[in-house]
Amino acid sequence: MTVYVDVSAAINSRAGLGRYTRSLTQALLEQAELPLALFYNRTRQAQFVPEWATVPQRSIGLGYKPWRLLVYLAQLARFPMKRLVPGAAAFHATEHLLMPLGKVPTVMTVHDLIFKLFPEHHKRLNYWFLNAAMPLFVRRADAIIVVSQATKNDLIRHYHTPDNKINVVHEAAAPHFRRVSDAEVARVREKYNLPERYLLSVGTIEPRKNLSRLAEVVARLRRNDRSLHWVVVGAKGWMYDEFFERVERLNLGDVVFFPGYVPDDDLPAMFRAATVYVMASLYEGAGLPVLEAMACGAPVVSSRESSMPELGADVARYFNPRDLDNMTDVLRMVLDDDQLRTEMAEAGPDRAAHFSWQRAARETTNVYRSVMG
Repeated sequence: MTVYVDVSAAINSRAGLGRYTRSLTQALLEQAELPLALFYNRTRQAQFVPEWATVPQRSIGLGYKPWRLLVYLAQLARFPMKRLVPGAAAFHATEHLLMPLGKVPTVMTVHDLIFKLFPEHHKRLNYWFLNAAMPLFVRRADAIIVVSQATKNDLIRHYHTPDNKINVVHEAAAPHFRRVSDAEVARVREKYNLPERYLLSVGTIEPRKNLSRLAEVVARLRRNDRSLHWVVVGAKGWMYDEFFERVERLNLGDVVFFPGYVPDDDLPAMFRAATVYVMASLYEGAGLPVLEAMACGAPVVSSRESSMPELGADVARYFNPRDLDNMTDVLRMVLDDDQLRTEMAEAGPDRAAHFSWQRAARETTNVYRSVMG
């Protein structure tokens, strides 16, 4: 009855996928509904999770790219790799990579179809691989888990995946994302020299995050609000030159703050201190920062695209991320209304608490049981 969970993304420290895998796996282990074992490919970046030391584990010593190619070729050849997961009653691929396992039932989490919807924002090799492999993986999996209704809709529209094969299991903010004390806010303000009034954006700097358009909005807002600043937390991803060129062209060099790496422990205070948290993305499979910001008591103004309205519901306010006028109007409305921001900030934690990793673990376990029969 052992269920193997692929924890490669967590072990190899892969940003958002790693956080999803680690949080879900930890919740599954604490729930202890089914016997679990862990599988992962070992890269040079592998960092073992001390809390999982007593959990049965199997691994293969291959880097990410050769491992990914091997799995794809094995799927094409229908060559079963079940010797890597002995005694498996089911296998959960927590990212977009599904081993062929013969008669062993498989579950795969599909986080998004960004490569399909925004191919111009993907590296060419990664786009080629996902475009070729994902339809095969989706078809071969016995059940699919998606992190939002928006991703489910995309799967049905682009791959004609049967509705009853797809299970929506939302992610959640980690427990440390919560309202922190005024003293903690003061400490973080001083540490990063944060401005008094600021918009906050958190996420990798890349085109899909729509930061270049948001820079235009900030420039417009500052015409009548010179005290407003913008704090952008996130590593440089890819195709980011346009954003920095836009900031320079708009003379926002003294307006936009780049604090660099911000550890998770400091983010809750940074969220709470923000005048407004802004999520301008053109697409998000999960949109987790919306939940994290609400959990910390930040008013959230977000793009109305993909998964974001699922999470923010009527607590957040929304704009069309392709319409500069609409973005500016919605943000100005929230910035100018102190009472509204207070109400949004107070309602946020309750909305975020609707989602939890314990709930995600229960729903995921139900999917495991459904494929095991």
